[in-house]
Amino acid sequence: MKHRIVTINRQYGSNGRIIGRVLADRLGVHFYDKDLLHLVQKNYDIPYEELIKVDEKAASKWRYPVEDAYQMQGKYRYEPMNDVLFQAESELIYNLADKEPCIIIGRCANYLLRDMKEHLSVFIYAPYSERVKTVMERSDIGEKEAEALVKKIDKERRYYYNYHTDERWDDIGQYDVCVDSSKMTIEHIVDMIEAVVDK
Repeated sequence: MKHRIVTINRQYGSNGRIIGRVLADRLGVHFYDKDLLHLVQKNYDIPYEELIKVDEKAASKWRYPVEDAYQMQGKYRYEPMNDVLFQAESELIYNLADKEPCIIIGRCANYLLRDMKEHLSVFIYAPYSERVKTVMERSDIGEKEAEALVKKIDKERRYYYNYHTDERWDDIGQYDVCVDSSKMTIEHIVDMIEAVVDK
């Protein structure tokens, strides 16, 4: 395929991860989301439990995370674990993009690979009300809890992206394809992205 790397950023509850997984299966390529954490765990000898705490979260401006026992270890004491993970994932993303076709979810991958010719960047979004309904159904929770979760995770993703790139996460000018996932089925969205990849 021409664009052999597809990166997907997504609003919470827009089904961006599911779309990425279906696309990867359709194209017969690897799919990387939290799998990247397992690779960091293996390559950098950092417990998965510590990585999941800071996954796609920027370091706090107000608090240095030395409360965590693992953060107090000498080799990590002077840098927030959030930044350690971002640097490790960035190296992995560059290496993966060099050696294999794949789908990468979030983690500023679209920005990291912005100069790569064989790269298609996608942003999946949907109206707030539709995303709340999706989260309610997917997580079997009430409306108020779903609303709080959508706002919280979108805020974390936005801050994480803006912090590491000095760009705006929801600036559509950064992406090759932007899709409102409430307008089409997942299969239709995957058909459309696959068509762009093939062309």
